[in-house]
Amino acid sequence: MMITRYTLPEMGKIWSEENKFALWLAIEIYACEAQAELGNIPREALAEIKAKAGYDPERVAVLEETTRHDVLAFLTAVAERVGDAAKYIHLGMTSSDVLDTALAVQMRQAADLIRQKLQRLREVVAELARRHRETLMMGRTHGVHAEPITFGFKLALWVKEIERHLGRLEAAREEISVGKISGAVGTFAHLDPQVEAYVCAKLGLKPAPVSSQIIQRDRHAHYLCVLAGIASSLEKFATEIRNLQRTETLEVEEQFARGQKGSSAMPHKRNPITCERVAGLARVVRANALAALENVALWHERDLTHSSVERVIIPDSTILVDYMLAKFIHIMENLQVYPERMRANLEQTRGLVFSQRVLLALVAKGVARETAYAWVQRQAMRAWQEGLDFRELVLADPEITAYLGREELAALFDYAYFTRRLGAVFSRAGLEEDGGLPLQGQ
Repeated sequence: MMITRYTLPEMGKIWSEENKFALWLAIEIYACEAQAELGNIPREALAEIKAKAGYDPERVAVLEETTRHDVLAFLTAVAERVGDAAKYIHLGMTSSDVLDTALAVQMRQAADLIRQKLQRLREVVAELARRHRETLMMGRTHGVHAEPITFGFKLALWVKEIERHLGRLEAAREEISVGKISGAVGTFAHLDPQVEAYVCAKLGLKPAPVSSQIIQRDRHAHYLCVLAGIASSLEKFATEIRNLQRTETLEVEEQFARGQKGSSAMPHKRNPITCERVAGLARVVRANALAALENVALWHERDLTHSSVERVIIPDSTILVDYMLAKFIHIMENLQVYPERMRANLEQTRGLVFSQRVLLALVAKGVARETAYAWVQRQAMRAWQEGLDFRELVLADPEITAYLGREELAALFDYAYFTRRLGAVFSRAGLEEDGGLPLQGQ
């Protein structure tokens, strides 16, 4: 089996028994090749091993019922096919040489699939960000109207967050891409380090500089924490869409397919169910990261407390993040955006979003900031409480108009002021106009 030509499978296949056993066999054969180069295995025995080595997964399962040891069951099944030359298989090795090295390959394969989807998500969100660079909407802090932003600006923030996760994932992939063929406690007592170097090179891994019976689990914990970070950002994005889809807001909406039903009782319901699914699954990925951190501390050169946990948390977290990314890519590719609703919500507070502009204009005229703040806030509170137009209240305030004329005040109520520097932000974020994408204006 040539691992270097391995075709990247779907995520579920990475964690299949078929893939696992194929990796185990490849590691054992590569180790035999290295031992033969060193003169520790006769060339004819190596040829026999390579010609006959194989396994029946059902036979492995039967043997494991007796051995209660997965690697020994696997080796016995292989030996039954190879015959006498099987005595040279696993020479000087321990089970974790096979388990941890194979796991490193699987985690790297999983990282490659996740990276592909992260890159696709980045492309989709970046395209939407450019398209809606000028699409005005309300910026909110504490859930309350603050000052105008654009929908593209909101998405540009997401683009950079996704890019940071790509960097973290690449670092985690590199950190986990190490193997070990160093024996029972990692001292190479029964193995030449060249065997480890050979096997790792064949698998595209680096040898762990120092290992005990296992590769140290801080590497795995880092990897799971990176996945938890990706999941948390997906939850953040999904939660924002859920909030923007509230009936009272309805600025964006998850696609509602033809024939889809939102409720068994209420025919009118259009619920953000996929965003909710993404948000919920993030909790599982974060919990798995905590379990990975618990696996770092083991007794002496190794115990088994990490092993059973990893059989669950590593496949589950990679599969979940891969699934969440696929779902969120679909959400963003089909997102319904409602600029008219954004504009209506923007004007809901009847000009209050311009309060800081009036404040700063008064300060520029020489009014003390605290005094100017009190004047503007007085009229802002009236607008809130009485449902009045803030601009008209300001224009009728003699203290404010003593410093700002009618034309000066009117000029302050201009939405373009809030978006005038977004070009610089998009340039700095690497999201300049390209590809002739149409902009949706104000």
